[in-house]
Amino acid sequence: MPPSSRPVPPPARAGSIARPVLRAAALGAALCVAGACYTPSEQLRNADKAAYEILLKRRAELGESGEFTIEPPADSLRQRMLAGETPGALGLVQTLAVAAENSRDFQRRKEDLYLAALDLTLERFAFQSQRNGQLDALVNGTGAEATDAAVGAGAGLRRLLGSGALWIGDIGLSLARSLSSRDSFGLQTDLGLSVTQPLLRGFGRRIVMEPLTQAERDVVYQARSFERFRRTFAVDVTSRYLRILQQELQLRNEEENVANLETVRARNEALSQAGRLSEVQVAQAQQDELRSRIRVIDQQQRLQLALDNFKLFLGLPIQSTIALNTAEVDALDSGGGLEVDEQRAVSFALEQRLDYLTALDAVADAERKIPIAANRLMAAVDLNSSIRASSDPRKPLEFDKDLLKWDIGLDIDLPIDFIAQRNAYRETLITLERAKRAEIELADSIRVALRDELRQARTQLETLRIQENAVELAERRIESTQLNQQAGRAETRDYLEAQEALRQARNALITARIDYHLARLNLWRDMELLRVDESGVKPDETLLAPAAPTDDGADDSQPIPTPVEPQR
Repeated sequence: MPPSSRPVPPPARAGSIARPVLRAAALGAALCVAGACYTPSEQLRNADKAAYEILLKRRAELGESGEFTIEPPADSLRQRMLAGETPGALGLVQTLAVAAENSRDFQRRKEDLYLAALDLTLERFAFQSQRNGQLDALVNGTGAEATDAAVGAGAGLRRLLGSGALWIGDIGLSLARSLSSRDSFGLQTDLGLSVTQPLLRGFGRRIVMEPLTQAERDVVYQARSFERFRRTFAVDVTSRYLRILQQELQLRNEEENVANLETVRARNEALSQAGRLSEVQVAQAQQDELRSRIRVIDQQQRLQLALDNFKLFLGLPIQSTIALNTAEVDALDSGGGLEVDEQRAVSFALEQRLDYLTALDAVADAERKIPIAANRLMAAVDLNSSIRASSDPRKPLEFDKDLLKWDIGLDIDLPIDFIAQRNAYRETLITLERAKRAEIELADSIRVALRDELRQARTQLETLRIQENAVELAERRIESTQLNQQAGRAETRDYLEAQEALRQARNALITARIDYHLARLNLWRDMELLRVDESGVKPDETLLAPAAPTDDGADDSQPIPTPVEPQR
């Protein structure tokens, strides 16, 4: 049949051509998602992996190697107690763990540290090769007839360099067909590359990488802040724990005193009935016994209130019953003096205190931002260039060099009415002066605190020694009074006064031991000697050892890590 006599096919309907085109686009999108994208749970694991890797390294630089996670424990003590479990006597180490897992402030501090690391991952990503891809499908027409159909795919790559240059490359494929003329599909390839290089404003590694530099330093600051808080928090928990043990031991002392007075009262009553003792001495013993019983009742009430407040602090059910290990007081070191003088303590603290190191670095940050703010007052002069090539619609891999499109130009933004930039520059100068004043103030406050804590520790040690002697003296007084009473050379009042002196001396000794230990904890904390690990709270005394001299005299201090300049 001649071509002129062939039947003309009917125009393509929109539905008949749209469905296969859209199906092809949907299939391509599904393949792309399956091959290059992640589910929300996978993205969460990737974020945790990147953030925890950063935190592991930064915390190791501070001498901390314990596990770090922001996820709550699967079976906390609170949950187990609500389920009916009754824990045994809580030791100090277990109490520290319970306080950390239930403290809202502790959890917030951990999240702040994690978020700082997460922000750093984004700033690092800004200097990595960033990829993108897209798929699209289109059918258009008039009325019930489809006139054109197209399917497109594209991929791009961008990279920011340390000089401020921004490179953007892209490749695109397009498959198009005119349905009205019944042409076959044509495949075309497009290639493009553009480069923008700042020449004045925004030029240079120091300017371009400032967000990354600050993000790196912010992670260090948050790590320091968290470790400083963790050590301070441990001292707070220890103080609360020991103060409750102090009340428990003093309650035992009061109960023992009641038992002794009961014996005295019963003995006096028996002697009175035998006519060997006056009623006055019987009444004296009875009155002291009653006063002692009242003290026991008051001490019991104060102890129960302290335990309830401690359970509230630990995040444990208030209605539950907990017990603390009183043997922790016996384990306290009550010997030895403080083998560090004031000058050494202050100089060591100014070298080691995490918050003071951050104050020093804040001055450096403020100084670094001044030339950056000054750079923003300059004119923006950007050199722009681009090149683009398109293939023949029927030959997607063939490009005609004579049809290449390119351009090169210069964009200039004059610094006119830069009020915001001017004010920002002035603010950076003020911020620097404030940072310097804050650093000086913190250094002075550290000196004042350490001087006071050294005096407190020495005073508490002397008080402890006096109270130990006072207990020995009171015990000898009891023995002497008993012997004199048996020989008829002492009355009941003499023994009661000796018993009261012993009760007070024992209570004071318990207080002195705990006061001395807490005074040393505060000193270690503010000298940044304190360490918190699985074994509890203790000082790292090796840090006080003088460093071995180096032959070259080089500074062995570890500076804050700065980002590596991206490859140009």
